[in-house]
Amino acid sequence: QVHLVESGGGLVQAGGSLRLSCAASGRTVSTYVFGWFRQAPGKEREFVTAINWSGYGTYYADSVKGRFTISRDNAKNTVYLQMNALKPEDTAVYYCAAEDYIGFTIEVVTTPKTYDYWGQGTQVTVSS
Repeated sequence: QVHLVESGGGLVQAGGSLRLSCAASGRTVSTYVFGWFRQAPGKEREFVTAINWSGYGTYYADSVKGRFTISRDNAKNTVYLQMNALKPEDTAVYYCAAEDYIGFTIEVVTTPKTYDYWGQGTQVTVSS
């Protein structure tokens, strides 16, 4: 089993930055694909970004491309989401997800049901 814990959320003004962390425990996750998803009130959970095992493969939703950066430190079993130039529409609960033995294709990594392991989420609120 893999246990994921997100941290780093909070309240920030538009244009500001936050860095989310997703710490994994239970087993080494260096071969796992990680994804970040978000869910705003009344909306479905949506894909934000994903990273492959090496860290050199990434995908981003168009809405965050150029503003958000995903990275990972396999030695620390941790994945990060650097969020810059935040907008009010980025307000949501952000979830970290992980899965092993999956193809790193956009069709696979952008689908929530691909992932078996999820964190509890961290709230990000961007004020205008």
